[in-house]
Amino acid sequence: MSLLKKTLVASIGLFASLNATAMEQEGFKKGYRALPKENASERLVALQDLRYRWIMESFPSQATYEGYPGQNDRWVDNSKRGIEARQEQTRRLLGATRNLDISELPEQQQLDYQLLYQDLLGEVKGFQFPEHLQPITHMSGIQLNVPNVLNSMPQSTVADYEDILARLSKLPTLVTQTQTLMQQGLRKGVTPPQITLRELPRQIRALIPTTPEQSPLLSAFEEMPSAIPKTKQKSLRQRALAIYASQLLPAWRDMAEFIEREYIPGAQKGIALSSRPDGLRWYAYKVEKSTTTHLSPEEIHRIGLAEVKRIRAEMQAVMQKTGFQGDFKAFTEFLRTDPRFYHTSREALLRDYRDIAKRIDGELPALFGTLPRLPYGVKPIPGYSEQSQTTAYYQPGSSEAGRAGIFFANTYNLPSRPKWEMEALTVHEAMPGHHLQIALAQEQADIHPLRRMALYTAFVEGWGLYSESLGYDLGLYKDPYSEFGALTYDMWRAVRLVVDTGMHQLGWSREQAIDYFMENSAKPLHDVTVEIDRYLVWPGQALAYKLGQLKIKELRVKAEEELDNNFDIRSFHDALLGAGALPLNILETRMNSWIESQGSASAQVTPPVTSQISAG
Repeated sequence: MSLLKKTLVASIGLFASLNATAMEQEGFKKGYRALPKENASERLVALQDLRYRWIMESFPSQATYEGYPGQNDRWVDNSKRGIEARQEQTRRLLGATRNLDISELPEQQQLDYQLLYQDLLGEVKGFQFPEHLQPITHMSGIQLNVPNVLNSMPQSTVADYEDILARLSKLPTLVTQTQTLMQQGLRKGVTPPQITLRELPRQIRALIPTTPEQSPLLSAFEEMPSAIPKTKQKSLRQRALAIYASQLLPAWRDMAEFIEREYIPGAQKGIALSSRPDGLRWYAYKVEKSTTTHLSPEEIHRIGLAEVKRIRAEMQAVMQKTGFQGDFKAFTEFLRTDPRFYHTSREALLRDYRDIAKRIDGELPALFGTLPRLPYGVKPIPGYSEQSQTTAYYQPGSSEAGRAGIFFANTYNLPSRPKWEMEALTVHEAMPGHHLQIALAQEQADIHPLRRMALYTAFVEGWGLYSESLGYDLGLYKDPYSEFGALTYDMWRAVRLVVDTGMHQLGWSREQAIDYFMENSAKPLHDVTVEIDRYLVWPGQALAYKLGQLKIKELRVKAEEELDNNFDIRSFHDALLGAGALPLNILETRMNSWIESQGSASAQVTPPVTSQISAG
């Protein structure tokens, strides 16, 4: 593409982006001015409405996932103006929330207020750190998000495909904006650790293969619905190929070359967030945000060491049940290398996951009074990202968008995907883990849409890890190898507490973290390496799993002890999940009130009169 043409395309895209930002700002100002002044209850609802609409219009990809209409032809505006506008709007929302008279709110709205205020305050605190200057890692960024968004869009009508084409045509602007942020981060020393960027060029070049029809960006045009006439299908496909050749190919190619020639060579050599400008405070903020606790990194490190010690003893006991002759290291090597524990085809691996999922589904009513209506499926992680992705992940569905939840399993490198981990993984990612919790939250008709889409990591991932312990109640882990696998997964999350804080707070090296992980887990080296690199680019995020699980288990133990024979596991789970995802501090307060109410209710029940019939 000539320099003149390239500049023209970028200018047109920038104008469209600025125009969209101006409309977003005007819509926000109009909604802000219309906030009720007197009635606190009405003002809170209006604030929730405004924030929800603001999120959907400011982050169109999120709108696509949620099934929110009217945003499917746009991308987020990551220009300097767009970022500054969003920050200013968030500050104004926080100010409006602070000025609300809480004493006038009815009891049922107190939780809404707490969540809105806490979320906005956390976001504003985060503005002091330059998170936006590292918009891409090997675990996240437009090279992974864009194809996911495009493939999640409705694909039924000509109008749907016009939206996809509009997004494709505006994509070069997003690529340019992202590259600009990366260049600024490079100049200020704000980049992911260099060692983690090795897969980034391959991820980007996977989007622009030699054969355009094989690009993940054009997957929607591979098989189009029969309701669209063949001649129209051909026309739409040709337009997509034209956009790909003239705009997408050069934009992504430029980014790949920039990353190879400038970004990776200039990226930070140090691995710890503490090596970045103001890194220790930045890490402390990310720890608090991810865990929704006030625990310090040092306290979390000590909790991790204690959990590793406890789980290691349980693993030792299970190992002895297998009759294995040898020490722990030899046993984990046996689990990593013996062919009996591995599938020989990707299809067989997926088939086993689907079988486990269906076996679990039939046992769920014994543990839950309320189950979600939205179904879920099991699919392989896409090829363009499988090599650098973790073992599995969950992508929420949406009834509004007509999309099921998806449990994505990694089928890359089969010798690193042992059978003994599959039951624990399925419980975590699908049912009763992420799909059950997130789908139930989406289906809560009596809570605001803003809360239905909340994804507090400590709650969501804490629930996923807690769900793994429910595998015993679901008829899983019957052989000692699968039981060891469940303990390996629990150990995996305990190790995170140690190595994440170790690297970012206490000066551990990457090699030290890998060695510690390998010494205490049966997970293969490939998985361990991918995990450690994940903690390097998402500091603090991985701490949320174990801390969330420990809080949920603590609440369950308290309920069992205080309610004794009146404890009902189905009611406990329904109460825990009934308000959607919550920060741990608010969850604890809510569940303590529930336990108290259950105790009061049971005390008011008159014991039945027992009749006795004499045998004589």
